[in-house]
Amino acid sequence: MNIAVVDYGMGNLRSVSKALEHVAPDHTVVVTSDPQQIADAERVVFPGQGAMPDCIRELDTRGLRQVVIEATKQKPFLGICIGLQMLFERSEEGGAAGLGVFAGTVKRFAQADMHDAQGQKLKVPHMGWNQVEQAMTHPLWQNIANHDRFYYVHSYYVCPADAAMVAGETSYPEPFTCAIAKDNLFAVQFHPEKSAQAGLQLLRNFVHWQP
Repeated sequence: MNIAVVDYGMGNLRSVSKALEHVAPDHTVVVTSDPQQIADAERVVFPGQGAMPDCIRELDTRGLRQVVIEATKQKPFLGICIGLQMLFERSEEGGAAGLGVFAGTVKRFAQADMHDAQGQKLKVPHMGWNQVEQAMTHPLWQNIANHDRFYYVHSYYVCPADAAMVAGETSYPEPFTCAIAKDNLFAVQFHPEKSAQAGLQLLRNFVHWQP
């Protein structure tokens, strides 16, 4: 079975591919910018790091927009970090238009609100480990305890128009959507490839998921 990791020049590709190889030694993991390889893959992972305007530009430069959109509709699909944010309509980051797979926007943490219950200032970007409140029962949460911790590096978060697709929330300091699920698609703001055993379990669940 082929797992395609989409390479548009902006992702944490080595860490993602190595983590997938670790949990799926009997699968072939291909890091690729070839639209045909992505179209032919049985599963697609869409990672990303960096600024959303740059990510969208690089995706388009490589001619990958349409094949990624098609993959979101047709096969097990996992978005990671910017790979989650790009699925929505628009981001406050540079006013970038996303892929528009889902209705909703991507917002920046409001600096004025960034303090904890003790009044201590919180930094942006949100960086480090934080708990995830599972908002639905889903195969990708299997064998992962509610409130397990995952690793984050981000300044923006998604606001889906459809609350029914929210699969997980994290508080920083207020709750925000950190995972979405819809049919054959699951996408997360955190980095499972950097999230120790809980992250590896999520990737393992993805590899065996039959939506």
